[in-house]
Amino acid sequence: MQPQVVVVGSFVQDLTWKCAAFPHAGETVVGTFFTGPGGKGSNQAVAAGRAGASTLFIGAVGRDAFAADAKKFYRAEGIAARFIEKPPHATGTAAILVNASGQNEIIVALGANAALRPADVPVAALRSALVVVTQHENDLRSVAAVLSAARRAGAVTIHNPAPMRADFDPALLRHVDILIPNESEFAALINLRAARGAKKLSAARVAMLPAATLHALCRSLGVTHVLITLGAKGVFVSRPDGPTLIPSHRVNVVDTTGAGDAFCGGFAAGLVKFNGDLLAAARFGNAVAALSVTKFGTAPSMPTEKEIARFLKR
Repeated sequence: MQPQVVVVGSFVQDLTWKCAAFPHAGETVVGTFFTGPGGKGSNQAVAAGRAGASTLFIGAVGRDAFAADAKKFYRAEGIAARFIEKPPHATGTAAILVNASGQNEIIVALGANAALRPADVPVAALRSALVVVTQHENDLRSVAAVLSAARRAGAVTIHNPAPMRADFDPALLRHVDILIPNESEFAALINLRAARGAKKLSAARVAMLPAATLHALCRSLGVTHVLITLGAKGVFVSRPDGPTLIPSHRVNVVDTTGAGDAFCGGFAAGLVKFNGDLLAAARFGNAVAALSVTKFGTAPSMPTEKEIARFLKR
């Protein structure tokens, strides 16, 4: 089956420590350790694939044990993957701290992900896709080239501007149909366009803005659809004809790491499942994200299609 969703992005090996409270500078705390597959792109591909969409992940890895684990994981999942080996580079890694309330702090080393080039992405895969998804854990020039090629191929382009980076060029947004930032990424995007000397928008203030004001800021980005993930407050959807707030689900939070990726992948699968219905896809992605935080880890926490269906029935 030709992939309906193509995710071009990062694979990293997650190295996760769970502790009661985050250590302060110079402090050592005792915790527990867990390792598994991660990376924003890979997490999103797993979320889309488990949610029922025929999915292809395209990413770069080194020639090491973590790369072998990545390939083994995708074979076990039954999700198609094209791993481009970049021998001079190590497979990406992420150091993740998770505290008792499920909040996280992360450092990511991109490794081979930063060496992914446009030529590594087969144009045929983009032509067959209904939806193409990208993020910021690859070389951003390559990301822009992939989005441009996907747009020319007729796919719906989804971009998750995470993590926000100093080398981000706002011109990339001209290739994007649907933009999915969180509060901090949205604030950073708005501040990039703000006049010199203007008061900066803080991430904390984003969710407090009146709907009309937030919608106007979304419209200023020049992207047709903007979906801001607001954590426990839900998802703010800005369409040309107006805004909609989709409330979050009440769940028992275990680990919020990867929740944004769960939403992006679930949303992409929802666009396919609901024939392009943006709000139905956003509600579906919202459920996928809610379920993901009830489990520990990133890719392993992504819910299956059956789990999502049971959750939505409740």
